[in-house]
Formats: sequence, C-alpha cells, structure tokens
Amino acid sequence: MRLKNSTLILLITVVATVLFIPFLGSVHLFDWDEINFAECSREMIKLHDYTRVYIDYLPFWEKPPMFFWMQSTAMKWFGVTEFAARFPNAICGIATLLVVYAVGRRIYDTRFGILWALAYGGSLFPNMYFKSGIIDPWFNLFIFLSLYNFILYHWKKNGFDKEGLTKPLYYYVIWSGVFMGLAILTKGQVALMIFLLVSGVYLIYNRFKIYFNWGHALLFLVISFLVLSTWYAYETITRGTWFITEFLKYQYRLFTTHDADQAGFFGYHYIVLLVGCFPASILAIPAFFKGKYNSRFDKDFKKWMVILFWVVTVLFTIVQSRIIHYSSLAWFPVTFLAAYSIYKWELNEAVYKKYVGVLLGILGGIISLLILGVAIIGLKVRLLAPYVDDVFAKANMEADVHWGGWEGIVGVLLVVALIIGIRKLKQGQFVRAAFTLFGAMAIVVFLASAIIVPKVEKYSQAASIDFFIARQGEDCYVHCLGFKSYGVLFYTRKEKPTNPDSYNEEWLLKGNIDKPVYFVTKVDREQNYKLPQLRELYRKNGFVFLKREPPAQ
Repeated sequence: MRLKNSTLILLITVVATVLFIPFLGSVHLFDWDEINFAECSREMIKLHDYTRVYIDYLPFWEKPPMFFWMQSTAMKWFGVTEFAARFPNAICGIATLLVVYAVGRRIYDTRFGILWALAYGGSLFPNMYFKSGIIDPWFNLFIFLSLYNFILYHWKKNGFDKEGLTKPLYYYVIWSGVFMGLAILTKGQVALMIFLLVSGVYLIYNRFKIYFNWGHALLFLVISFLVLSTWYAYETITRGTWFITEFLKYQYRLFTTHDADQAGFFGYHYIVLLVGCFPASILAIPAFFKGKYNSRFDKDFKKWMVILFWVVTVLFTIVQSRIIHYSSLAWFPVTFLAAYSIYKWELNEAVYKKYVGVLLGILGGIISLLILGVAIIGLKVRLLAPYVDDVFAKANMEADVHWGGWEGIVGVLLVVALIIGIRKLKQGQFVRAAFTLFGAMAIVVFLASAIIVPKVEKYSQAASIDFFIARQGEDCYVHCLGFKSYGVLFYTRKEKPTNPDSYNEEWLLKGNIDKPVYFVTKVDREQNYKLPQLRELYRKNGFVFLKREPPAQ
C-alpha cells in the first residue's frame, strides 16, 4: 500500500524527531566550538544585545549572528542548558530530511525522496551533527536551498523537460537570494563563494551554453543584500564599520592560514567524507561514473551534485585550516549519489557492482571494531595507562567511569546489519538493503550518543567542567593556565567583569587581586605555574585545580 505524501511527511518528521531530540542534554557541551557558540548566545541574552556577537563580553567578529539568534531563542525557551544549545540543530535535522525528501520527490519520485532522506539521516556524521551545537548544519541547508532554487530557475529558463515548474522565473530567483542571504548571515560570505564556484564550474562544463537574465542576477544579489541588511547594514549604520571590517579580515585569515591544531594532510577531507559519511560514501561511488539517464533533468541534477562535491572538497583542501565540518556541505551530494545508486539499481538502469559490498564490509567492519573497541578498552583502560607516554592522556585514563562491557552491543548491531545489508544487495533487494544499512547506522548513532559518548566525555573534560559548575554564583575569578577553554565562561555562568584587570593573566597570578582566583591547568603544564601564592586544591583526571586568595589588606 502506498502512503500519501502528507503521511510520509508526518512519518519522516516523527522519525527525525525521535532520532535527533532525545539525549541532547545528556552530555556536557564540547570544547571548543560547541561551548564557544553557546557562550556567545548566553552573552547575547545577558547583554540584551542581539546585533553584535560577544565572547567573554568582548566583541567576537568570527561569526555572523544568525545561529546565535536561534540558540538564544532556544535558551529563552528551555533555559541556558546543553539541550537548548543543541536544539536548533535538531530542528535543522528534521528540516533537512524533509527538504531532501521533497527535493528528491519533485525531481524523481516518492521512492527517491525516501531514499535520499534515509541516506542523509542514516549516515554517520550527518546524523551526529544534528545532535551538536555547531553552526554548519543550518549553513549547509541554506546553501543547498539557494543552489536548488537556482537550478529550478535554470531549468525553466533553458527549457528543460521538467514538469511542475509553473512559477515565474523571478519566484525561483527570489528564493535563491533569500536562502543565500540566510547562509551568509549564518557563517559568512564563503556561502556566496561556493555558490559562484559551483555555478561557474557548471557554466564552463557546459561550454557556456546556458542562458540567464542579467536582471535576474541583479535581483538575486539585491534580495541577498536585503536579507544581509538585517545585520550588516544595521551594524554599520549604528556602530560604524569596525566590527564588519574585523569580521571580513578574519574570513580572509581563515582561508590563508591555519591554527596549530587545524592543519591536516592534503587528502584530509576525502578520508573524513569516506568514513564520516558511511555507508552513503561507499554506495555513492558508482554514481560518480557515467550512467544511463532517462531524462535531461536526470543527468543535469546529478551533474550539479557531482560539481558541488568537487568544489567543496577541492576548495577546503586548498584552505589552510582543515576541520571536519568544513567539508560537511558535501554530505548533500554524497547522500544524493548514494540514493541515486540504489534508485538506478532498483530500476535496472545501472548494474550493481560487487566492489560496493566488499568496501561496505571492510570499512563498516573497521567502524564496528572501533565502536566495540571503545567498550573493551573502557573495561581495561587503567591497565593500559602505564603504556601511554603522554602525561595528560595517562591521567585522563584514571577517570572513574563504569563500563559493563555490554556497551559493545552497539558495534555488534552494526556488524549484523552489515551482513544482512550486503546480502540483500547481492540478492538484488536494493531498497531493503538501504533500509537495513541506513536504519542500522541511525540506531547505532542514537545508542552511541546515549550510552558511549557520555562515558567517553568523562575522560576528556568532565573534571574541569564539574569544577567550573561548582563556581557558579561564587564571587571569584576563574582562569585557565596553559590551555584555552570556553567552558570556563559558559559553565561558571560568568558575569560581565567590572574590573578590566581580570582579563590580564599576570594580574590574576601576581597582582593586587580584589577577590579569590581559581586556576585550572593540566598536569603536563603545572611546572610552569609553581608559585608560592597558588595553593593546590586537588587534581583529577589530568587537571590541577589551584586557588589564590586576595592579599591581606
């Protein structure tokens, strides 16, 4: 029995809600990005200033305010919590699955829409990131929607054989401009750069044999600018050009330099996509090659998605800073191509390749072993500590975390699903294989976020976060020595400083302080802070907690 479109929309919404919303607040936010962004949103509320972004109550020009508007709104609804910080991306997850379903259904049919939603929601990192508090999920969605509306404009303008394009050309241009403006408001002008690069590569690939109206191009830019004006123009008119100038300088530095912790090897993003977008990454491989097309728009949309993949991966390979989520926009084309492979196999318009099953087994087996290994290592982690050279890591391993060993069932579940899914692929039951593989991965991520991640977090940062939380409401300063953490701001619920000297580490360590100062450092760096005025309170899991009292009057 075929389900109605409205029923399928409701079903996708319910499934996505179940996948993405539970356990959002079950683990502390992670340094740096999650806590950094949550703190920006908290300070928006504290300062009652929603037009400028701050961190530690100082202007933070690295990001535009769109995502922080979402987070601060969620914090007003649910309180300043981990749940509130991650809630906007859970909503983005629901919206993204509905978008790819609707786009897939409009371009091909309902089956394709379901497969694309299944591939996106059932791949490793795409699923995980909807449980996070970082900016990229919304940024990626806005860019994709802008590009999609431009593709519809191009099809109608150039007479493609796609039915249903009943709206006037300016309709698609306006929506493309709106979503581009939102994308730039979310993370910056790199959104427009990607859009123009993808369009430019497509234009060159087609030997400039496409037509567009320059008036429509101007309309696109005007609409984008009007959306941007809700912040860019307002900030410039009311406060001058300083903040916007610093923001643009930072965007340039981001492309030309890297931080010490953000350098990676040349093929970094391809490995990240191969592993992080599993199993879609493997299923997508056959679709990169030429195939049988049953319409002009069929071939063209696939061409757009392949170009989008290469533009994103090449661009962020050139960029000096290499971070996992920089190439996350490529999840749209990767999951599309995975759905495309399955769809074509099901219609007998493409031949299933045996290497797909082999690669699924190899990479899936490695991922399963890693998940299973986490549980096994957890049981024996203290026995392994003497063999670890890193002093801080060794101390991390002393954390009191209870492992039952049964947590490895998550990895076993993936192994079972791989065996069943690969077998169904060999039997030609391609849609059932897709439901098995993607459904299992979605369940694995769901269980891992509830069972494994909270335990792993206890080794890395929980000791310092607990210390910060204990300082809430206390009239004191809290400062990290030898390392950077945004947790010291968010989890102490830091108020706006009244003494400008409190930003000065030297003053906190040796100056005439006016209230107690708590310091947090790491065991491998404590030798740099052996000062008589610092009293050690305790040490835990690699962190050392110190206190300095105000000098006697």
